[in-house]
Amino acid sequence: MLEKMSDFFEARLDGYDEHMMTCIESANEFYPFTARQLPTAENCHVLDLGCGTGLELQEYYTQNPLARVTGIDLSQGMLDELKRKFAGKDINLILGSYFDVPFGENLFDAAVSVESLHHFTKEEKLALYSKLHAALKDNGCFILTDYFSLSDEEEQMHRRNFLALKAEQGICDDEFYHYDTLLTVKHETEALLEAGFSTVEVLNHWGATYTLKAVK
Repeated sequence: MLEKMSDFFEARLDGYDEHMMTCIESANEFYPFTARQLPTAENCHVLDLGCGTGLELQEYYTQNPLARVTGIDLSQGMLDELKRKFAGKDINLILGSYFDVPFGENLFDAAVSVESLHHFTKEEKLALYSKLHAALKDNGCFILTDYFSLSDEEEQMHRRNFLALKAEQGICDDEFYHYDTLLTVKHETEALLEAGFSTVEVLNHWGATYTLKAVK
């Protein structure tokens, strides 16, 4: 059964970190790698989209303990756990959807998202990425680590399966439901460039998990 995104993660808070780090292939490599791509300047401001419990922040705070972070997530339980883990750090946590929360303009030195954005279409991401582009300072960057489809056919299959499940379960609303609808790296790159980013490059990959860097 499809679950609303916030309900899905609230129900899985217990043991979430252990599951992500032990059951997700190469997580012990791509979380630290992602963190190492973020700026190390003192008091730099980073926006974390779908921050969850802050797995990417553990490594980041070892290299930049004075960084300011704004984290957005749909799950209050996840945000509470992040706040507990990083007590004393300069973190502003926002409960809500990063599609709805205003980001402001020219505020952030960088943005990051890990394993959060593989549930959305290119069109949905384009609107989000346009808002993100405006929120970054000049030459700011977005570091994205996520799952991707390895072919157009795979991407289309995920979308068809999701729509079929919604139809079977009589879901007609526009809420976000937890289901993996992975784009290809090519289509993800296109969305970022169409949103205004000047360059997008692949920094690394582990199977179907890639790290992309988009520069304003």
